[in-house]
Amino acid sequence: MSEHIVTSYDNDLDDLRRSISEMGGVAEKMMADASQALVRRDTVLAQAVIAADKRLDVLQREIEERAVLLIARRQPLAIDLRETISAIRVSGDLERIGDLAKNIAKRVVAISDQAQAQKIVLGVQHMSDLVQEQLKDVLDAYASRDTKSAHDVWERDGAIDALYNSLFRELLTYMMEDPRNISFCTHLLFCAKNVERIGDHTTNIAETIHYLATGETLAIERPKNDASNYATVSPGTAA
Repeated sequence: MSEHIVTSYDNDLDDLRRSISEMGGVAEKMMADASQALVRRDTVLAQAVIAADKRLDVLQREIEERAVLLIARRQPLAIDLRETISAIRVSGDLERIGDLAKNIAKRVVAISDQAQAQKIVLGVQHMSDLVQEQLKDVLDAYASRDTKSAHDVWERDGAIDALYNSLFRELLTYMMEDPRNISFCTHLLFCAKNVERIGDHTTNIAETIHYLATGETLAIERPKNDASNYATVSPGTAA
């Protein structure tokens, strides 16, 4: 980071970094709590996740406003401009991660009174654990400006998509085996899709880290393996 004649300029950038760090902590906790609420069918924890989203929204608005003012007042160049723009991008992704975690929590409330075998939830839990690791790793990479770790998160997105495809087919099979599973599994499908979308946002942040460090966008196509739009389950698989 270049030195600035105006100390308050550095303070403005530091404030942005601290706010992003706080947003990251809130988003991580919301996702972890939403996953635990789903596994335990814990409506109290789910309601806490829903309530926490308001704090994330406030932080995101504050970051956007401060970043816009910083650009207007300081007219930053090079790395300083990229850091300001990156803060806006990352705050937007973290706000969406919070929305998706809140959506999972709302599904938990909806299915809290439905008695289903715990094994049906385990696939979503496993995918959530992997995406939580991605979120932690990409936030650490953003804090340290570690492009290598960011690229590692970026490459792992394809594996999450493949796991989602497998889970999508598994849940469809449960529904075909027993119509009583349809409501519960439909909610789980939405939960799984929300988790997969959180993984996409961690990938967005990884791409922003690359832009922040290099001033360039990644020249290669993002790894995507989500084939759920075309997935089918033949009647024989439900036998």
